[in-house]
Formats: sequence, C-alpha cells, structure tokens
Amino acid sequence: MDKVEVRDSGIEGKGVFAIGAISAGEIILNIDDSHIVEDMNTLTEYQKKYECDWLGDDKTILMQAPEKHINHSCDPNTYVKTIDGIREVIALRDIEKGEEITYDYAINGYYDSGIVCHCGSQRCRGMMNADFFKLPKELQKEYFPYLDNWFKEKFKKALEEVGKSIT
Repeated sequence: MDKVEVRDSGIEGKGVFAIGAISAGEIILNIDDSHIVEDMNTLTEYQKKYECDWLGDDKTILMQAPEKHINHSCDPNTYVKTIDGIREVIALRDIEKGEEITYDYAINGYYDSGIVCHCGSQRCRGMMNADFFKLPKELQKEYFPYLDNWFKEKFKKALEEVGKSIT
C-alpha cells in the first residue's frame, strides 16, 4: 500500500488516493482475496451490497482496505487483472499525485447494482451499472481487453456474442 492512502472521497464515503505519480500500466496494489465468504448470512446488508466481490467459480470475497474503498467511476483510471494468481489493480493511464483511484465496476461485473452514480465524470452513465453485458456496445469494445481471465472463462459463450457484435 505504499502507492496509495485511504481518505474521504468526493465520490462516495472513503476513497483510495495516489500518494505519488503513477504511470500507465503500473501495478498499484494487490487485492487481498483471502477473506472468502462461506455464509452470506454472517454479513450485514451493508457488507453484502458494498464490500463483497463476486468472482468466478461462485467465489465471494469480503474486500479489505484499501481495495474496499476504491470507488466506481464511469471514466476509470484503473482496472483489475489476475496475474500469477493475484488480483492486481493496474493503472489504465497516468495518475497524478492526489488523484482518486477508481475503476468501473462493470469491468468483470455481472450483476445489476441499481445504485445512482456519483462519479461526476463527463462520461457518467447516471447509474452505477455493474454488469458488463448491459454496457453500450462501444464501451464493451473499449473494456474488452481489460476483462480478467476468470470472467472470460465464466462467460465464454456470452463474450463470443459480444465479440461478434462489437467488431
């Protein structure tokens, strides 16, 4: 966590911020996937809605700090990719010192969130849609290279159709 810090966010609650300049393609942090949820009934409604991450093989992770504080943006500056078995938050573009770290929850997402978006970006879609397959085709095309391998495997057939429709 030497590249980021958690503090109050203008988007929502807490956020993750760069404590120095970060270059495009740089790994910003490793995500701690060790907190596997075995029983959803042990979680609060808040945790279920805001702190869980649903991965392949129907695996649910209770996110930890700092990653649980990474806010959604319709114009993200990062994405998440699994490298050698570890999910990494990677810079999509150069990020300035003090800039909030964000990602689009629809990249590798497959569930409707139905939450009003507060990202404030010029590309804001108004709703925080966390379902890749409900994104506009041009955005699916833009995000296609950033999909994680587990997502590609889980949704292979659906992604073949998406691939045909965006080419």
